[in-house]
Amino acid sequence: MPFTFTTTDLPGILVIEPKVNGDHRGFFMETYKQSDFAAAGLDVRFTQENHSRSARGILRGLHYQVAPHGQGKLVRVVVGEIFDVAVDVRDGSPTFGKWIGVTLSAANRRCLYIPPWYAHGFCVVSDEAEVIYKTTAEYAPHAERGVRWDDPALGIRWPLTEVTLSERDRRWPGLASVEPVLA
Repeated sequence: MPFTFTTTDLPGILVIEPKVNGDHRGFFMETYKQSDFAAAGLDVRFTQENHSRSARGILRGLHYQVAPHGQGKLVRVVVGEIFDVAVDVRDGSPTFGKWIGVTLSAANRRCLYIPPWYAHGFCVVSDEAEVIYKTTAEYAPHAERGVRWDDPALGIRWPLTEVTLSERDRRWPGLASVEPVLA
């Protein structure tokens, strides 16, 4: 199997490390293979792929979509480095409001799978970063919700204190006021 799947402290979130074959010409790796992912318990169907480019200090998030438009995400970085965060927003979950942060970079080639019941965001820690992520549902603006990135109730330890946000991301409510995802 060309992937190593590692579980995390939060249910459903997986760190995925592809096998990289390299020589004097460069490298080759598979970034997704449905049969291997299904064998690891990740039997999902991706319906959209997104690519973003951001400069150092850009923070995007924390975003999620409510049912029936919840998006699982398979995130990877092809240029630079990010600190990627997922927050459990399931109604009644024993880990509601808990978060996990993982460094994803072009150098470490890790991927992160985030199920649809998590809010997701990332902060660029390199000079620039390009992020590609597949989603299990298409973007549905009317179903989009968010959580304030710096809510003290979350206590996320972002690696940068000076960040740049979109106006939309500045306006998200704190965890106590979010519309939770039904578990």
